[in-house]
Amino acid sequence: MFSPEKARAWYSENDPVHGFDHVQRVFKLANEIGKELNADLGILSAAALLHDSARVDPLSQSGTHEHEQDAASFAQIFLMDEGWEEEKIRAVQHCIIAHRFRGKQAPQTLEAKILFDADKLDVLGAFGAARTIGYAVQARQPIFAEPSKEFISSGLTQRGEPHSAYHEYLFKLKNIHKNLHTDPAKRMAKQRRKVLVQFFEQLAAEARSEA
Repeated sequence: MFSPEKARAWYSENDPVHGFDHVQRVFKLANEIGKELNADLGILSAAALLHDSARVDPLSQSGTHEHEQDAASFAQIFLMDEGWEEEKIRAVQHCIIAHRFRGKQAPQTLEAKILFDADKLDVLGAFGAARTIGYAVQARQPIFAEPSKEFISSGLTQRGEPHSAYHEYLFKLKNIHKNLHTDPAKRMAKQRRKVLVQFFEQLAAEARSEA
C-alpha cells in the first residue's frame, strides 16, 4: 500500500472537482467502508488514489469520457514499476474502469463496488453541491438554467440548452443514492443527500423568485 502523499503529484491542487482534495476524500471513505466490509485495503487504496489520475480538461475535445481507461493504463505502468503482482494490478484496474456513474462497465468485485460508492458519496452533501458548481464553471456552463421538459423526461439537453449544475443535479445527483452497492455507503448517503437536495431545491426556488 502506498500513501496519498505519493499520489499528490498526479493531481492538480487547484482543481475543485477532481483534484487532490477529492482523491483524499474518496481514499478515506473507501478505506472506512473497506475496513467495515473486510475488503482488500491494498487494492482498494491503490484504486482510490489512481482512479482519476488521467483526468483531462472538461473543455478539451476528448472530454472526460475515457478517463477511466487512461487511468487504468497508467495504474498498470505505475504498479508494475512498484513490483505488484499481475493479478492484483488487474484487480485495481477493474476498480478504476468500473468507478464511473456514466461508465460502460459495472463493478463486479467488493473493492470495485466500494470505490464506486466512495466516489459517489463525494458528489452528495455539501461537497457534492460545491463540486457540481465547480464543474459547471470549468465547463463554462451556468449554475442554474431552467431545464426543458424534454430534459426532465429524457435527461438529454435540447439544441441551445445548457447543461447547468442544476441539470446535473436532476440527471445524476438527485437519484444517485439508488446506485450505491454497499450498506455502509447507503447509510452515509442519507444525510448527505438531504443536504444536497435542500441546496439545489433552494437554488431553483431563488432562481425562479419563489423564495
